[in-house]
Amino acid sequence: MGIGYTTIMYDEGSFEEGLQEIAACRYDGLEMSLGEVNAYGANYVGEKLDEHDLDLYMLMGGWLESEDEAKTIAEGAYTAADLGAEFIGMLPPQRGLVEDDSVEKWITRVCDAAADAGITPVLHHHSATHIERPEETESWLARCPDNLGLLWDTAHQYPYSEHYPEGDVTDGIERFADSIEYVHLKDVEPTPGYKDHIEALTSGNFNLANVALLYYSYTDLGEGRIDFAGVADALDAIGYDGHITIEMEKQTMDTLVHAKQNIDYWRRASDSR
Repeated sequence: MGIGYTTIMYDEGSFEEGLQEIAACRYDGLEMSLGEVNAYGANYVGEKLDEHDLDLYMLMGGWLESEDEAKTIAEGAYTAADLGAEFIGMLPPQRGLVEDDSVEKWITRVCDAAADAGITPVLHHHSATHIERPEETESWLARCPDNLGLLWDTAHQYPYSEHYPEGDVTDGIERFADSIEYVHLKDVEPTPGYKDHIEALTSGNFNLANVALLYYSYTDLGEGRIDFAGVADALDAIGYDGHITIEMEKQTMDTLVHAKQNIDYWRRASDSR
């Protein structure tokens, strides 16, 4: 099991600085978007990963909303494998934008390419998308190819937890114990009207205010509601021995400070049991 960090906060001009910070904070690896690798070039990315002694855990594809994007992600499975990654990730389309048959066809295409490349495809249950609620996630995992795994996320489980609004999200870990292949950690401090915004997005009301208030509810580990010691206990209980990746999305200022405080918090939470 390794502890990773995402590169979302680092733009093209600060990518190498980001790798330096992630390595300095003693992360084991990282997650990047497929778009980043395609923009920088796989050879350059590979050289920089080696230089900073970081493993690449996963390449995350874009939103699975078109035939072209499905093709890009499928091709990205081979890029991920060449860079030593274990996973290629898929983000579901916006709710109501694409028919089920197309989504299933595109997921299957990526799963077939991943099998050929020798890596694992993972589906990210994600708020405000076609595959969001636990029952939807369960249904899609059942209807798609057997090699499809789940990228399980603390923050996207939170509004659908049996314990909401408390921070116990372990029911999601227990429910998907046989499917979780990869884990994202981020915290949630609900914005005013948070549950109303979640329900609006789930119903397909993509008002910009709803999206923004959901986004601004995400925060550093320990600054929100989620019980991360409980998450660590639950992952241990199901025998999870895969990677744990901390996903910060909006902390673009003082990035080194955020990278350090998040890994320190997770280590304290997971070691204090």
